[in-house]
Amino acid sequence: MSLETLGWGPDLAQSFAVVVSQSTVPLVPGRVVRQERGLLTVQTAERTLRARTSGRLLHHALGAEALPTVGDWVALVVPPGQGDGMLHAVLPRRGVLKRREAGSERDGQLIAANLDVVFLVAGLDGNFNPRRIERALAMAWASGATPVILLSKADLLLVEAQDIVAEVQSLAPGVAVLAMSAMTGEGLDAVRELLPTRKTAVLLGSSGVGKSTLVNRLLGETRLTTQDVRPQDEKGRHTTTHRQLFVLPHGGLLIDGPGMRELGLWGEDEDEGVDQTFADILALADTCRFRDCLHQREPGCAVRAAVTAGTLEAARLSSFEKLRREQAFQARQTSPAGQREHRQLDKSRTLTAWESGRPKRRKG
Repeated sequence: MSLETLGWGPDLAQSFAVVVSQSTVPLVPGRVVRQERGLLTVQTAERTLRARTSGRLLHHALGAEALPTVGDWVALVVPPGQGDGMLHAVLPRRGVLKRREAGSERDGQLIAANLDVVFLVAGLDGNFNPRRIERALAMAWASGATPVILLSKADLLLVEAQDIVAEVQSLAPGVAVLAMSAMTGEGLDAVRELLPTRKTAVLLGSSGVGKSTLVNRLLGETRLTTQDVRPQDEKGRHTTTHRQLFVLPHGGLLIDGPGMRELGLWGEDEDEGVDQTFADILALADTCRFRDCLHQREPGCAVRAAVTAGTLEAARLSSFEKLRREQAFQARQTSPAGQREHRQLDKSRTLTAWESGRPKRRKG
């Protein structure tokens, strides 16, 4: 497989040349095409091989976000035999999708890198949730890639698909919204058109929305295992356990991975993502009487007036305020001052626990 098929271009070649000029070992370029529990598979121009991260790269990484993930372009040493490769550098990224790691307040998790498109997949069944679409859209805008909303399982709709499309378009002005069905093939040609040759997209959605079924249909063969949703609550079952990049027959590149129920915002770019997702609310806020209006009970609040008039859903405003609070909390957790405060709190808790566990001295 040629590197150009995977999206290699002059900008990457230039970055790779800089890495080679600073290395004392022979390096070749490759792209991470699979990630499973820390194990990476890399595709080079000559072969596909497993690869490990070098100790130097691990030592100099500022955090998990600096380590390679699926979609990354890397510089690695390839052994002459069948052994594992050794990753020495990650080439500069663009279009990085990330989230707050599940169960953590201070750690981020990379989902995929070097993206041109983020396909937000929402099932048109009992799990359809406009608020979740808004949250995913904020993550997609923050990645730097172009978001596209795919409303899957259109074959299950009892109403006109265009009614649902119009509703979602009101949540995402300027974003392409497509009703499609991987089962019947409806909308698949439009999906292909949204992912041109050598461009990379990632599927983002919870389990059971039909991501793996979509990949299989676009590939023209069954490469991924799928399962039906649970009939009692229409929730998906975790089937995919790894992230993988596929080269589609028409030349587009598509990354699939496990479904995610938690979409925690993470990183400074999320501010821009939330602002773009709720651009309509920000436009209203610009016309409030006071520049520091909190949109609560202030006189002359254009945002609250829109809610009262019915031109802005109260649920959408509540979603915007919730994500803004989450942004502020994450900023406190990830800023140097916030991290120092957290370390002091951990130290205080440790000392308190130690003191409470000391044996009590008897009097007399």
